[in-house]
Amino acid sequence: MVRNRHAHILRRVAAGLLAALLTLSGGRAVASPGTVPYTDALGEHVAVSLPVHRAVFFVLYELVPVLGVWDRTVGVARWAYDNDLVTQSKPDIRSIPSVGSGSDVNMEALLRLKPDLVVTWTFKPEQARFMEGRGFPVVGVYPDSIAQLCDVMRFLGKAFEREDRMERAIGDMETLFQLIRQRVALIPEAERKKILYLDSKPTTVSGRLGVTNDMITLIGAHNAASVGGVRNADVPLEKIIAWNPDVIFIWGNARYGVSDLTNDARWRLIPAVREGRVYKAPEWSTWSPRLAPYALWMAAMTYPERFRDVNLDTVVEDFHKKVFGVPGKAWH
Repeated sequence: MVRNRHAHILRRVAAGLLAALLTLSGGRAVASPGTVPYTDALGEHVAVSLPVHRAVFFVLYELVPVLGVWDRTVGVARWAYDNDLVTQSKPDIRSIPSVGSGSDVNMEALLRLKPDLVVTWTFKPEQARFMEGRGFPVVGVYPDSIAQLCDVMRFLGKAFEREDRMERAIGDMETLFQLIRQRVALIPEAERKKILYLDSKPTTVSGRLGVTNDMITLIGAHNAASVGGVRNADVPLEKIIAWNPDVIFIWGNARYGVSDLTNDARWRLIPAVREGRVYKAPEWSTWSPRLAPYALWMAAMTYPERFRDVNLDTVVEDFHKKVFGVPGKAWH
């Protein structure tokens, strides 16, 4: 207990010093030699010692092959075992211990692994703080925009001293973003589509906050869900019908599909459903460089006439080879 209290005090002092440095530098991160400072999604000032040798990824494990640091990854969330990109990049992924998930941490496993960096999400802040209280350097992430995702990527590039690799990945993402922007830039406002993005349930929609909303804006469309300031919201079907979206996307990991909407008489009141403009997204994380081909696919489904010459299969395979070192798989 004394050791834990001392560790807690030291972390608080370090956080205070870091905050003072940030203030004195006008908000710019100032690192001492051998550390990388970062203010995470929980507002915690974290100083990660370099180089990271023993990392645990509850989230963002799709960035491990980008960084090329499987040899420095000692623990992953159990969801990584079923991730197609991870299993391609690391066929023996089950040789890396599971530490549960960001919402139900296996603390005994974590203690045995003795990580010098833990990357988790902020769905349950108390879990992140519990791990921090046990002396682990914890970074809580929850990107709410493409820019924030790139910020997290750059931080990890510094933490693993792989900045060049991460900047190349961000550059490859930007290449696809530029392709999208060029194709949709001249779409008249009156012709821009209204997109509804459905989440874990057909009546759970992506609101006007978060990476998904950013993607909708990027591809030259409007978010049909008039739910501001939230990432997701449960709404009655009557409201969705009133929004009358032109195109509907379903989250790739949802346990329902296109036919669940097209076979439902209530959903067929929406022209997008009747006219076959409903698409099930790939089972890809939006907290990953795969966000870029994901957005390109959404753009091509929304405005097919503007992307007819783009071979999506070739794009995704080439992108995966360049960024992740594996060829990638089909969209579905």
